[in-house]
Amino acid sequence: QVQLVESGGGLVQPGGSLRLSCAASGTIFSFYEIGWYRQGPGKQRELVANILSGGRTNYADSVKGRVTITRDNARNTVNLQMNNLKPEDTAVYYCHAKDMSYMNYWGKGTLVTVSS
Repeated sequence: QVQLVESGGGLVQPGGSLRLSCAASGTIFSFYEIGWYRQGPGKQRELVANILSGGRTNYADSVKGRVTITRDNARNTVNLQMNNLKPEDTAVYYCHAKDMSYMNYWGKGTLVTVSS
């Protein structure tokens, strides 16, 4: 059973930075993809960024140039460095993984609030 545990959320002022981490119980390089989604107030859950098993990364247009996703295979973690945060980045951020059988796994989420 794969477990994903997020950390690093919190309150930050506009223009600030946060680093989210997702610790996976499984071996992350065995996943088909692993990454981050978010759900803002009154919005649908959306992809923020992910990494495919071959190393290719995908980013939402709204975060390109501000967000970097990295994978630490030795620690089985996936990190999301977010810079120049905006109020519209306020959301619950969820770690997501899909295994080679296309089974989806979700963390419980971590809240990011961007406000002055």
